[in-house]
Amino acid sequence: MPIGSVTRGTTGTNRLRRVDRWIAAHPSFRRTDDPLVVDLGYGASATTPLELHQRLLRVRDDVEVVGIEIEPERVRLASLSARPGVSFRRGGFEVPLDGDRRPAVIRAFNVLRQYDESQVADAWALMTGRLQPGGVLVEGTCNEVGRVASWVDVTPEGPTTFTISLRLAGLELPSVVAERLPKALIHRNVPGERVHDLLVDLDRQWAVAAPLSVYGPVQRWLATVQGLRDAGWPVQGGRTRWRLGELSVPWAAVAPRP
Repeated sequence: MPIGSVTRGTTGTNRLRRVDRWIAAHPSFRRTDDPLVVDLGYGASATTPLELHQRLLRVRDDVEVVGIEIEPERVRLASLSARPGVSFRRGGFEVPLDGDRRPAVIRAFNVLRQYDESQVADAWALMTGRLQPGGVLVEGTCNEVGRVASWVDVTPEGPTTFTISLRLAGLELPSVVAERLPKALIHRNVPGERVHDLLVDLDRQWAVAAPLSVYGPVQRWLATVQGLRDAGWPVQGGRTRWRLGELSVPWAAVAPRP
């Protein structure tokens, strides 16, 4: 039997574009000999697996996307939209695939929000146990229109990085992402926790960079992220990723305290 619970199934066009862009640039996807990508818990329509395939196809023409859902009727309906390189099947955290194949990437977005924090580690372990060597689980959440998102990269050895991705136009405070933190962090946004410290400092640097707003939100964000780095946060990547509204740090920088 599939492992997991049926989600609300909320989905929408372009909702996952930010994480799609992340996966398209990820070494786990670009360097694998078998670019098989799983969209786990895609919801009530085939929209997100189809969009994921379309975006990844620009990077590798041999990409294959498998959408996995636990609810049989969703699988039946999605299968009507199957096409070369995109297929659908029933399953859960056990990630059922044909034969000995293992995915290079598993994307599980807006899936664990309904679970208890205590269940996250087991779900991560089940999914990462199905990855091919060098593979990655990208687990996170976003708002309904995809303008606010965050995710964790997880390997069989454990979580490696935490990423925030925001639409910069019209952004009031970066800490808006607090409402869309992954399940492992969403209840940890309280004083004394590392992720809370990050969001407080992020808002502080955003305020310091306010004069740069006259040059546009991207310039303000670039200064914000650089300010965080200068303040001692181990910010990863460079301006190319930052310009997308992204901010990545090692998992250890935000991991929940015991």
